[in-house]
Amino acid sequence: MPVHARVLILARDDSLAGPLAEGLDRLGWRTLTARGIYAGIAALADLQIQAAIIDVASYGEEARELAQRLKAASGARRLPIIAIGPPNPENDLTAFDLTLAAPLHPAQAAFRLESLVRTATAQEEYELRAETFAERGRLLDPPHTGDDPWRVLAIGEPAPQFLALSNALRHAGAEVVGAFTAYTAFDYLHDQSFEAVVLWAGDDQAESLSIAAGMRRNTRLYHIPALLYLRPDADLSLSEVFHRGVSDVATPYTPESDTAARVIELAKAYRDQASIRSALNRARSSGLMDSATGLFTRDLFAAHLARLTQSSRHRNRALSVCVLRLTERAELTALRAAGWMDRAVPQIGSMIGRLVRAEDTAARLGPETFALALPSTHLLSARAAAERIAAVIGCTAFDAGENRPPFVVEFDIGVAEVERGETAGMALERAAARLQQAQAS
Repeated sequence: MPVHARVLILARDDSLAGPLAEGLDRLGWRTLTARGIYAGIAALADLQIQAAIIDVASYGEEARELAQRLKAASGARRLPIIAIGPPNPENDLTAFDLTLAAPLHPAQAAFRLESLVRTATAQEEYELRAETFAERGRLLDPPHTGDDPWRVLAIGEPAPQFLALSNALRHAGAEVVGAFTAYTAFDYLHDQSFEAVVLWAGDDQAESLSIAAGMRRNTRLYHIPALLYLRPDADLSLSEVFHRGVSDVATPYTPESDTAARVIELAKAYRDQASIRSALNRARSSGLMDSATGLFTRDLFAAHLARLTQSSRHRNRALSVCVLRLTERAELTALRAAGWMDRAVPQIGSMIGRLVRAEDTAARLGPETFALALPSTHLLSARAAAERIAAVIGCTAFDAGENRPPFVVEFDIGVAEVERGETAGMALERAAARLQQAQAS
């Protein structure tokens, strides 16, 4: 299988870029380092680059112009750019989508890249879905970020520096809610909506890390960024901190205004992601979906997949398709005759819709056949996604009536990545052919 570079790093030397690139490569975010803007633009033209990182110290005031030139060179492809350097107090993100402090730890970078790339892919998908729906007389509600103050939850003991940061956040336009214990914090997180969390690692550092880890284990809280405010004598390695799910780190030596600017940038990135995901989810109520499952109908999927294929070629994005069909077994014949499969299939389709990303397109192609279109996704990742969905549904028991044990289902899976010059129908046929092979084996 070919190796696909996903991240472009722009840096004049390897003092920061070298360790970062090595670490990101190990974490599955393959990198390419360019020394100048022309090499960077050439990489964007030739490769399916999903994001860029710019070492601000390498270029000084020129860094912002370089970022703008990279975005311009990307054309219709949305390219999120992370700056390694001082925060942007004006919160003007026309050049950089996020600013993180140096040195940027690979685990920290990978977590933020995942969030930013997904947001960019979702924004592109919204534009395409709006065009597909408009052809059928339906207008999608636009993403709405609103002008409300940023909602920040500050967790920890009320130390002087922590209170100073809370005041700086309020001065920057954030609404800050304080929680002194982990129990109170999770009560707030479950009952209210926040766009960033600030953790004060006071005497009990383990509690702050456990809160961050707990957020990453919760699907509703997973994407909310968390900044950890460390004591100067904290006995914690950055590797441990970022692998536990912390988004950024500050110390009492960091000016409160700088830390507040970082928190606001994290909150803005989260709000952007939440708004576009919400807009995509609202498309399910358009009236064009399959009434039983809430998924795309066969014809709607065919039209949208053709548009996705054309867009992926234009934007130099990967695109994969999956076909999932319920595996034929002798015991299912009686269940079909009794109508129990007709009851189970809508539940299965609804589960598929909840298990895919908001930017993915899931469809019902036939009574027991489903399809997925996965933008910015290569073959192996697409197969892993399809197998994960099949495994989750395979663990679900469906009702078979009184005096009969519940039954489970399995899937035959076919996956194909759309190749250069290939139509959407050809890729879907290849996926279906592999589904037949899986059934035969």
